[in-house]
Amino acid sequence: MTEEKDRGGKAHRTESRVRGMMLGLAIGDTVGAARGGLPASGPLRAGVSTQLACFTSEGIIRAMVRMSHKGICHPPSVVLHAYCRWAALQGIEVERMRRRWATAKEDGTWPDGWLAGVPALAERRGSAPATVAALSRIEGLDNPTATTSRGCHAMTRTLPLALAGLDWARQAGELAALTHGDPAALSATAQATVLLHHCLAGAPSATDHDNRAVRDAMEAGLAALPTSGEPTTGDEHGRLMTAYGLGADQPAHAPTLAHLAPDPTAPSALLGAVYTASSFPCRTQLRTALDFAAQAPDGDSVACVTGALLGAVHGSEALPADLVSRHELAWVLDTLARDMLTEANESPSGSEYVRGWDPYWCDRYPGW
Repeated sequence: MTEEKDRGGKAHRTESRVRGMMLGLAIGDTVGAARGGLPASGPLRAGVSTQLACFTSEGIIRAMVRMSHKGICHPPSVVLHAYCRWAALQGIEVERMRRRWATAKEDGTWPDGWLAGVPALAERRGSAPATVAALSRIEGLDNPTATTSRGCHAMTRTLPLALAGLDWARQAGELAALTHGDPAALSATAQATVLLHHCLAGAPSATDHDNRAVRDAMEAGLAALPTSGEPTTGDEHGRLMTAYGLGADQPAHAPTLAHLAPDPTAPSALLGAVYTASSFPCRTQLRTALDFAAQAPDGDSVACVTGALLGAVHGSEALPADLVSRHELAWVLDTLARDMLTEANESPSGSEYVRGWDPYWCDRYPGW
């Protein structure tokens, strides 16, 4: 009975952290965009980083389905298809997208999958210029030509890859490279995803005021980066260690945050988030951490990554209930988080040789 309880407790903590990472990402994106001016009531709008993260998550699940049924898969290509569905819903190059993808299905139904039916994902919620520019240049069946951008969306949209495990997390740079070509953006994205994976895997807090859970997880992740095989440009690891140390020694100093994260780029988003998470490591400080991150010159991206890091460590229960309950995509994010775990652990649609237990799973997540 004790073993069964231990397994149940571990499964609950894992699910809470996965949900916490996804919901934290979205809440951070929204708080950062509002710059401290959230409406007192009514729905909270998702940002474009959150929309793209939803499609990254769906793409990962669909890649897992394809791998189970075909035995071979190139995840970045499946996630690229997911971004094209987002673009079509947004009204971006709709006819070109349909010509490329709808002809691959016998019935011509496209975009497919359940996310295509979520109205909020078809609403314009900010700009993602590099992503849109790259997707708009799709020709034939090749990947889009990446821009030279080092913008933050290369990172913020790719963070859900950490949920699928370390081997998947190490493909983050390749996913970012679908649209962003700057080496610093690709490196920061890969590092952020590996760091986030360690936050998901760390030991839980002993108490609500225990700051060791965040510190231990981040220290383990930062220590692993030089040997993880991720590409680096310059002294990125040194800068991350400096940002982490400043958070512990000189926490919550707005000028320091602005110096570390001066612009809307992927390296800035990561440095700002590391400093903020280190400044506010306690579970009870999560809302304060997001409000502080929102003060960065590009508060959206810094708060988005901060929310993902802290949500991954502390779990969904630590997130502000008043914000989560009002967020327009909370149910969508929660469903994607749970479904990613279900696909990884149970493969509801089965495989090439094994019959699945959910006959509708492949309708929700077609494997292409």
